[in-house]
Amino acid sequence: MIIRTPKRLHLGLIDPTGSLGRRFGSLGVALEGGYEVKVLPSERLEVKAEGEDRKTIERIVEIMNSAFGTGTGYFIEVRKAIPRHIGLGSTTQLSLAVGTGIARLNNINVSIEKLAGTLGRGKNSGAGIYAFAYGGFVLDGGVANGVPPLVIREDFPDEWAFLLVTPEVKRGLNEEEEKPIMGRTFGSVEVAKEISHRILLGLLPALKERNIKGFGTHLSAIQRLVGRHFSEFQGGEFREDVKLILDWLEKKTYGAGQSSWGPTVYGLVLKSEYEVLSAEITDYLMEHGLKVKVELGRPRNRGAEIIGENAFLERLIRSVAQ
Repeated sequence: MIIRTPKRLHLGLIDPTGSLGRRFGSLGVALEGGYEVKVLPSERLEVKAEGEDRKTIERIVEIMNSAFGTGTGYFIEVRKAIPRHIGLGSTTQLSLAVGTGIARLNNINVSIEKLAGTLGRGKNSGAGIYAFAYGGFVLDGGVANGVPPLVIREDFPDEWAFLLVTPEVKRGLNEEEEKPIMGRTFGSVEVAKEISHRILLGLLPALKERNIKGFGTHLSAIQRLVGRHFSEFQGGEFREDVKLILDWLEKKTYGAGQSSWGPTVYGLVLKSEYEVLSAEITDYLMEHGLKVKVELGRPRNRGAEIIGENAFLERLIRSVAQ
């Protein structure tokens, strides 16, 4: 079978202080263009993937076997990948894709929350988990015991999109690097209150009303507030090496921010505006000597796609080819 996942754009964490007994609380949006992973039964484990993707797959196979007795005989191929550690949720999407594929091949019916918890996902954020499962805009209720619960899931307007900019700079922190940070208590209760206020009485009503200006205004404000929580770890509200890009995005788009640890940053736009703005920011950043990747982040209002294949025929074709 083939599993096609979204990418996850992270819009922020609410409360790292845990003052009400739950930590973090995250919001995010699913975008088109995630992983495409083939998972088939095989005589032995055969992985066709690069670098960290290979290591992640091997680890997930071991975890699934330990938890569900699913064995280790699989052919797993990454046909399309999300670049690692640039803020688009690569580890969670790949982990859930492989775990889901193995579960389906073994007729194991498991909830997304249990699967994610088993695979070690959702320790800090549920945005990637629920983007994988349902697509759209998602908001979780924070970490208490286990995977944070999904609180809100809404379709994201099809005519809205994100101008994604990924500069060629140092990649964001990986999970091992962020552990010392996320494992401690930090942030401001007052900032968390203001973020919550803006989400409840600003961001969500604007999303319901399809008010892109209102949504973008609150999104930018929330991103700067989230940046205050993390300022001691990244040198300010945002990473220093993306500030020039964010300044431009804040002036030219409806709302802007930094996805997770970056370096990917984004601006909220109408799809019809993307081509003009993409050309403008590319020229602007070239003038400043910055090499970047600019792409259209199209909202995805459905979760991962699972496409079944005739596993026996696939094995037969491969054995003949060999």
